[in-house]
Amino acid sequence: MASMASAALSSKLNKPAFLDSPIYGTPLTTPINKSISYKQQSSKSSISMSAAPAPPPYDLNNYKFDPIRESIVSREMTRRYMTDMITYADTDVVVIGAGSAGLSCAYELSKNPDINIALIEQSVSPGGGAWLGGQLFSAMVVRKPAHRFLDELGIEYDEQDNYVVIKHAALFTSTIMSKLLARPNVKLFNAVAAEDLIVKSGRVAGVVTNWALVSMNHNTQSCMDPNVMEAKIVVSSCGHDGPFGATGVKRLQDIGMIKTVPGMSALDMNSAEDAIVRLTREVVPGMIVTGMEVAEIDGAPRMGPTFGAMMISGQKAAHLALRALGLDNALDGPATEKLQPEFTLASAESSDVVDA
Repeated sequence: MASMASAALSSKLNKPAFLDSPIYGTPLTTPINKSISYKQQSSKSSISMSAAPAPPPYDLNNYKFDPIRESIVSREMTRRYMTDMITYADTDVVVIGAGSAGLSCAYELSKNPDINIALIEQSVSPGGGAWLGGQLFSAMVVRKPAHRFLDELGIEYDEQDNYVVIKHAALFTSTIMSKLLARPNVKLFNAVAAEDLIVKSGRVAGVVTNWALVSMNHNTQSCMDPNVMEAKIVVSSCGHDGPFGATGVKRLQDIGMIKTVPGMSALDMNSAEDAIVRLTREVVPGMIVTGMEVAEIDGAPRMGPTFGAMMISGQKAAHLALRALGLDNALDGPATEKLQPEFTLASAESSDVVDA
């Protein structure tokens, strides 16, 4: 009897009862790896792994750093940051918010080496909600055909019929950030908040900035005045919810440039992602809205834990910025013939272009 009880207990431990319950969907009757196909990357992008890795080119038992004065470290950080502030005080494009849409927008814009992009992020760690999937889970789901953008970035995924799955959302965020920040025409100002907009003659002409910690403590100190960045185009990618959510369009409402910000509607993945890309646009002269901030201004549904619309909305915002700057872009028919293939929107089929 003890043996039978032990066997029964072992069976229950090896196969949780909820897998057989129809309440939770179709039981898993086959190994999960049979239902997954893997996107193969070129050998150049594959990480080399071996049982016996080569030793590092230095002695770990007797490792010493070259000497340095503390003041040199201080001067290097200060000089370079101040130089960046001077350089980007008057720039081509300011992108507010370095979440998945903002990063995708800046990445697409940075392909043109003649455009200077300042990326402002109030958090110390850029990436917004794209470090994790839904409910703090790891995997990131991207509906096709947005997987073409992942192909361009060289990110591996598990491919299903209508969607792909990146095993950890951080792979997307870290990859696009590493490629973007390596480009010489991009500067990320993290821990910096956009407190207000510069508006001249009815056109958004830049942003008012401050350290994020200062912005969060205006009510605890006396006046702490901000700084400014002038820009030909501002792209607002401030997301939804939270103390810094949708701050771009909320400020437009405060100053009377738009009438309402109704907030996003209830979740509907199939309607939401198409709507976010379709409604990405220049909402007032000089300011383009992208990502989930689009849902806030239009009352569009939220899509929940799928990320393709964030990527493609960001790409579309980049090409809207290119159009506003009078440059070749993937939204105007004749201009697409002049562009390199990587400028084509990842969401577009061979004969289709996303409407502006």
